[in-house]
Amino acid sequence: MKLLHASIKPIVIFFVVIMPILACTYSDDLMMFNENSAEQASAPDFIVTTFDGQTVQLNDFRGKVVVLNFWAGWCVPCLTQLTTLQATWEQYQSQNSDVVFIGIAYADNNPSSIQSLADYSVTYLNAPDIGTQISDAYGITGVPETFVIDRHGNIAEHAIGDVTISHLMEWVDSALEGDTP
Repeated sequence: MKLLHASIKPIVIFFVVIMPILACTYSDDLMMFNENSAEQASAPDFIVTTFDGQTVQLNDFRGKVVVLNFWAGWCVPCLTQLTTLQATWEQYQSQNSDVVFIGIAYADNNPSSIQSLADYSVTYLNAPDIGTQISDAYGITGVPETFVIDRHGNIAEHAIGDVTISHLMEWVDSALEGDTP
């Protein structure tokens, strides 16, 4: 029995300690996206109240391209990605384009999320994912995770891990031009 207990301990440590760290660790190998997928999934609709009190429904943005990012204040790669997302958001806003950015704070408490948004001068829409209902609907596997939703409400791109400004702009521009399948 002692031998069985000793062999299980490393497995438990791996899943309790190592896996959460890996889920929030940046790696180019973790970045995945669904280029040219034959069949696009419809983005699950949701209604959320932002940290500044606005009620937002995803379907209200039909006709616009939506960048939906799942993040958390306790995730270091997420925090560095806030800068990338904010810079990209500002570029599209300066062009008066039909692009909306929404950040969803995953498994985070409001004061921590609000402080992170202030620390990184984030101005695009952000809201808590109360009970992880939105995250569950999108089937996220960790944070950060980003979805680009086309004008028709379909998921055009999906990235697990950090995204670069160039990738994000390429995906958004493609969705704006209607080049998504």
